[in-house]
Parts: sequence; C-alpha cells; structure tokens
Amino acid sequence: MSARILVVDDNPLNVKLLAAKLAKDYYFVSTAENGTRALQMAAADQPDLILLDIMMPEIDGFEVCKRLKADPATVHIPVVMVTALSDTADRVHGLEVGADDFLTKPINDIALMARVRSLLRLKMIMDEWRLREATAAQFAFPAAAEDSSAITQDNGRILLLEDNPDDHQAVTRTLSSIGLSASDADTVDGAIEVAQTGSYDLMMASLDLQNDDGLFLVAQLRAREATRTLPILLMANDGEIDRVARGLDLGANDYLLRPLEGSELIARVRTQLRQKHHYDQLRRNYEQSLALALVDPLTGAFNRRYLDTHLPKMFARSSMASRPLSVLYFDIDHFKNINDTHGHPVGDIVLKEVVRRVTQSLRPMDLVVRAGGEEFIVILPETESKTAHNVGERLRAAIANEVFSLQDSGASLPVTISVGIASLQPGGDDAPEKILHRADDALYNAKQTGRNKVVGEATS
Repeated sequence: MSARILVVDDNPLNVKLLAAKLAKDYYFVSTAENGTRALQMAAADQPDLILLDIMMPEIDGFEVCKRLKADPATVHIPVVMVTALSDTADRVHGLEVGADDFLTKPINDIALMARVRSLLRLKMIMDEWRLREATAAQFAFPAAAEDSSAITQDNGRILLLEDNPDDHQAVTRTLSSIGLSASDADTVDGAIEVAQTGSYDLMMASLDLQNDDGLFLVAQLRAREATRTLPILLMANDGEIDRVARGLDLGANDYLLRPLEGSELIARVRTQLRQKHHYDQLRRNYEQSLALALVDPLTGAFNRRYLDTHLPKMFARSSMASRPLSVLYFDIDHFKNINDTHGHPVGDIVLKEVVRRVTQSLRPMDLVVRAGGEEFIVILPETESKTAHNVGERLRAAIANEVFSLQDSGASLPVTISVGIASLQPGGDDAPEKILHRADDALYNAKQTGRNKVVGEATS
C-alpha cells in the first residue's frame, strides 16, 4: 500500500533518516523544515500521514498538531508525533491535541513501520466513507445532524481481556476515574463470542495472556463482519515490540506498554472512542442519506445511479495519487433458467444470497452494485490486477462451493457466477466508462469459455 507521507523536522539529519526508512518501503515522502511550512503543505498537498517533530522553533509540534486538527481541510490526516521527549506528560499532551500516536527517539524501525501501516489502513477506510458521504450530498440528501451527545470522550462500552490481576485492577480503576466501566472476558474465545453482539466500542486486550494468544484474538475479530471495525487497544510488555507490530499489522488500532500509566491509558482510550463514534456517525449519516434512493431494495447493493455518480470520484482519486483500482463485473450463470424452473421468488432468494456472500467476502471500503437483473459490479479501491483476480476467485468460490437453500421447500440449488476483471491503467487515457467496458468484455469472455470462472481483461 503506497502513500504520501509528510515528514516535519528542523533537523536535516533526522529528516534524511526518516525519509530513507520510509522510501525503502516505497512510500512517497515530502519534507517540511518548520511548523509554518508543514501547515501550508498539509493543506495544499493533503498527505496521507504526517510524522511531526515536537521540538521546533517558532511553532512547536503540539501547536502544529492542534492547528491541523482544528482545520476541516486537514483534520482527517493522521499525525504521529516524533520526539526525544520521553516524559509521559508529553505523550499525553500530544494525544490530547489530536495526535494519533507518539513515537520516542531513537525510533524503533519495527514500531514505526507497523504504526504507519496501521494508520494508513484506518485512513483509507475513513476516506472512503467520507467520499461516499460527499456523493450522497450530490443527490440532495443532506446528512443527518451529528449527535454531539453521543460523541464524547468519556462515553463508550469497553470489553476487557486481562488475566493479570494487578493490571486488571489498574485498568478498571483508571477507567472508573473518568466514569467508564469495562465488561470482563475470561478467554479469547469468550471475548470473540461476546464481541459479536456489536454492543462494544472498544476491545482492550493483553498481548501476553497466560493461557491464550492475544494475536489470535486480533485476527479473529478482524476476520468477522460484526467486529471488523471494532477498535482494539493492546497492552504489552516493553520487550514485546515485535509482537505489538504483528498485532498492528493484523488490525489492532493502538497499544500501551507496561507499566501502564493512568493518564496515557485515558488519553489512548479517549482517542479510540472518539474515532469509533466518528466512524459510526459517518456510516449512519451515509446509510440514512442513501438507503431510499440509491440502494437496490431487494439485495441491499447499490444501484447503477449511485455507481455512475460515485465511480468517477473514486477513479479520479486513484488516478491523481497513482493508486491501483480494479473492477469486477459478474453475473449469475443461467439465472433465467432459475427463474423459469423455480419461479421469481426463488430467483429473488438467489439474488439476495449472492449479495450477502459477496459482501461478507469483501472489505468495508469495497463497493457492491447491482447493475441490473442478475449483473453486479464490485469496485475494489487500492487493489491491483493480481489481487483483484484473487478476490474474484474468492467470490466465485463463495457462491459455488455451497449450494443455496430454498427456504420453503427444503430443497437446495447449485449456483455459480462468471467474473470479469479490469484494472486502472496509470499514465494512460483511462476513464471510468472504459474500465467498466473492459470488465464487461472480460465477463463476456468468461461466459463464452465455460462460465463459473474468473477472467482478466485482454492485454495488448
């Protein structure tokens, strides 16, 4: 996942070292030597992440971060504060002015890169929801007013998995000091089961459980639809940075190192709760705005009207940033025979179940559209051709490998799909209608050569 990162530091050597580390992982790095220049570049260039030094002349990093988070144009850019300061009060102050994390010099390379990947992944999802909300505004469906009473720093439901009695007591006592309480989970399996209810805003979990694996918990929560966006805050020992990095790569949002310090725990919990409330509000506003006009009432997929308005935005964003984007065009094989043989009510069951299985196999940022009849389009941001082919195979298998149950009769019905793939071609004269046409051509090829298969676009 490539991205544009702004490094802000008045020390040229620090800038050079950070830029070299990031460029090694193929990130595009720009630099600013002071806070004033950083604010100008952030507003003009809209980087995907800012690494911000604290100790700078004129405007220090705290003030820069505060101004970034106060500006609607830059509030959504993740900020990691980087400094030689190691005092807990400085970390807490950084989090309170809006920083997403705080790294202490000398920077641990593993921790740095894991944190960068984690924040970029979160930003990618949030950017997609904001883009969808902007599309809704084009249809003159104003977003619902934000419920400010719900978005408070000390309002949230927390699930806690910590089997060390001393740490458990420290966490619950600290949370209680700001009016929060946590429900206890005794095991990883128990935490997974309880979290499925969707009743929680934050999962706090020890990484070094006595009889369980905290990394397994992270992986399982991210693999399940009901908990895919649940924030996860890990607690670990100072010598476990490799496992912390692995946890962030698996999908954890943040971490605390022992010994747990109360003010930092509060600041990080508040940050995660605030982000979760904001994400939920974006999603609610968006869904309420579009449900009546732009969603297919039978399947819950978006309709073609929405795609025609939203795809150009996604396309332009990917083209400007030279990022990959792929399209899957698929339809249900022999669907007319299903309707003719079993009736249209059975056909409706098949359509709904196809969309359900497809949606479960995709990321929250991916877009599923019913193009008409039994034809569907899936838009995959940040996805190159090879990965898109793997996704297509996963969707094909999700449909073909399990027969469809016909509810009333108790009978079952085998269903398959054919899939065509096309991807954005950077540097050319590509356009949304062209990529859709190429995906449609690939779908036609799949149907002509046997169906129940995935075919990529022809290459010249």
